[in-house]
Amino acid sequence: MLIPSLSLPAPAKLPVPSSLRHHQDPNFEPLHHRLITQIDVGHLRKAISTLDLMAHRGAHPDLSTYSLLLKSCIRSRNFELGKLVHARLTQSQLDLDSVILNSLISVYSKSGDFETAKAIFQSMGEKRNLVSWSAMVSCFANNDMGFEAISTFFDMLDNGFYPNEFCFASAIRACSNSRHVGIGKVIFGSVIKSGYLESDVCVGCSLIDMFAKGSGDLGDAYKVFEIMPETDAVTWSLMITRFAQMGCPEKAVELYMDMLSSGLMPDQFTLSGVVSACTKLGSLSLGQQLHSWAIRSRLALDHCVGCCLVDMYAKCAADGSMSDSRKVFDRMQGHNVMSWTAIITGYVQGGGDEEAIKLFVEMIWGGHVAPNHFTFASILKACANLSDLRKGDQVHSLAVKLGFASVNCVGNSLINMYARSGQVEDARKAFDVLYEKNLVSYNTIVDAYAKHLDTEEAFGLFHEIENTGLGASAFTFASLLSGAASLCAVDKGEQIHSRVIKSGLDSNQSICNALVSMYSRCGNIDAAFQVFHEMEDWNVISWTSMITGFAKHGYAARAVGLFNKMLEAGLKPNEITYIAVLSACSHAGLISEGWKHFKEMHQKHGIIPRTEHYACMVDLLGRSGSLVEAIEFINSIPFEADALIWRTFLGACRVHGDIELGEHAAKIIIKENPHDSAAYSLLSNLYASTGQWEEVASIRKDMKEKTLIKEAGSSWIEVRNKMHKFHVGDTSHPKAQEIYDELHQLGSKIKKLGYVPNTDFVLHEVEEEQKEYYLFQHSEKLAVAFGLISTSKSKPIRIFKNLRVCGDCHTAIKYISKATGREIVVRDSNRFHHFKDGTCSCNDYW
Repeated sequence: MLIPSLSLPAPAKLPVPSSLRHHQDPNFEPLHHRLITQIDVGHLRKAISTLDLMAHRGAHPDLSTYSLLLKSCIRSRNFELGKLVHARLTQSQLDLDSVILNSLISVYSKSGDFETAKAIFQSMGEKRNLVSWSAMVSCFANNDMGFEAISTFFDMLDNGFYPNEFCFASAIRACSNSRHVGIGKVIFGSVIKSGYLESDVCVGCSLIDMFAKGSGDLGDAYKVFEIMPETDAVTWSLMITRFAQMGCPEKAVELYMDMLSSGLMPDQFTLSGVVSACTKLGSLSLGQQLHSWAIRSRLALDHCVGCCLVDMYAKCAADGSMSDSRKVFDRMQGHNVMSWTAIITGYVQGGGDEEAIKLFVEMIWGGHVAPNHFTFASILKACANLSDLRKGDQVHSLAVKLGFASVNCVGNSLINMYARSGQVEDARKAFDVLYEKNLVSYNTIVDAYAKHLDTEEAFGLFHEIENTGLGASAFTFASLLSGAASLCAVDKGEQIHSRVIKSGLDSNQSICNALVSMYSRCGNIDAAFQVFHEMEDWNVISWTSMITGFAKHGYAARAVGLFNKMLEAGLKPNEITYIAVLSACSHAGLISEGWKHFKEMHQKHGIIPRTEHYACMVDLLGRSGSLVEAIEFINSIPFEADALIWRTFLGACRVHGDIELGEHAAKIIIKENPHDSAAYSLLSNLYASTGQWEEVASIRKDMKEKTLIKEAGSSWIEVRNKMHKFHVGDTSHPKAQEIYDELHQLGSKIKKLGYVPNTDFVLHEVEEEQKEYYLFQHSEKLAVAFGLISTSKSKPIRIFKNLRVCGDCHTAIKYISKATGREIVVRDSNRFHHFKDGTCSCNDYW
């Protein structure tokens, strides 16, 4: 936007003032003439030296000469010299008039020293005139002090001064934000009455910006543009740029064509705006035409245009190539921080993180150009993408040294980099040093804590967001829901759901998807389906989340049925959708259905099966006992089967007690990775289940020698927003005595109903009586007992376990659900089990 100058226009040739104070020094006239000549030709430093020489001789020029010197400093934007002139004026003890004082306000205002400008204005008293008031309104508006600018504008009216076009433009500029746009519309009424809208381009430009930036109303901004009788290249450029920036790139291009038709020649700002519009449209061909026009009009060498072209080629290249972008960059004459940042950002966005880092080093050491906050933000993203914390730390140190670490966009990139590297404490430090935290800052650190399962910190920050008045976004809620899901903290998830409804975001698609995932992962599949059913619009993530939920909860028929409805709705499934469908088939033993979907995923939808799909098929065949068919299938895979596939097969061998095939699978896994503890554990359990204790001892010895640690089984339950975790034989819980008393009573009750302990699941060589004792110390039984004594009878008990649920525990919990009349939901490493009235949703197939 064109910013009006509030200083009076100076003539092309500065005249010698006619009235001078009487001076005894015969050299005064020659010195004064020299001073005027130096001001006239723009030698301002020499003029200051002459002024000092005159002062040394006890002589001072009059106010008119000082005024000419001040205006020259303002015109050349040499504000430091202007401040020196102010110092000399103070020494002269002249009685300053309103012209001088207004110029001084302008000097300090334009240099960003609004406090001194304000002090001069307040000292003027009766000397204030319209120029003084306009200068102060402009001063506050230029320094992002909208409230002060508006207050000064209305004070001016109260003092009987009617605004001119400069004052109107400044006041409207102060209203170009959501807080003050209402006042701006009131001022707009006065502008119309004054006639300045029809006569002044600056006022029109300010109004365009007020409507565009203040209320996001491009329609009203365009109406102002249309009724302006005179529009220049600046006005057209402003309108084109605002349309490009605010999501209407097509209109920006259309305006550019209209501008050409009107006979006006675009300048570098116009071209930058329309190239940016092409970038948003993804239109490479139009961008190339504009590049050609820029070359012909010699604007391609402009840094601003060049940077926009670099960005356009980086984002619009069909193959993601940076070659054209790099050519534009290499042809630019003399790189500045903008051009370096544009090419570095292009490489980061296109996945060329290594090249981006090389360019960053070249920029500093070869180009001798200091990075700005945008450069740092981009290069930190490259370090995060590469998971290169060493380079990231070095960049962080440089950002601190140059004073950019506390700038918002740099701080946000630092938080993201440390969070993705697992350094949550460092991410928090980067967050804490930010001068001004925005919603992106909060969302990034909340997401970091949520991903690292620290919901207390995540929720604490969520409350901080609410207290600051920023207002949580969809991303904030989605992050918190993801964190609650990861911890299986359904109570916290329900609290977030309540806040979502209060915030009016309950119809937001991404939040609804997160809610579906949270409820299904926390064991409440009915609540998940209710959220899904009430959604206004579904995408592939919505359908996949719900299908996955049904699959994990053992509702294979509902999962497959929902998948068919998704296809009928015309949505194309993705790789994750097919993992869910195949997983549903494996959990229910639907072999023919599984084969059908496995073949159709490539034949009908062109999805090439990857490791996870093959693992699902191995699980489907292995679970059903078709171990020979499963190993034949593994041998037919078009690439070498990895540890995931062989571990899946080994798990099936463990279930069906096939030692020979199990040993074969274990050997392949261990050969590939001698430190795969899961393979040793599965094989050990396989030997233990068949009573081969010598082999079990041998494996455990081997694991000890290799310092491999078997993952300890644990179960946990959330009660009143607090997690209670149990291990086998755990006595550390404050209510341990009550838990074991409850287990003793439960044991008696379920034995009367027909429960017989299955000691085959005790994987230790001990006496039979001792085995039964061990069975009742399993973590899932402890968690169930605690749930029974700690939760309302009207609510289901939800237990979570990190390993596959023990076969004896599975049987025992069925009987417990019958004996107590309680619904018990257990999630193990594979799926959910819903126990009710003595039966399980898995139909004993898991």
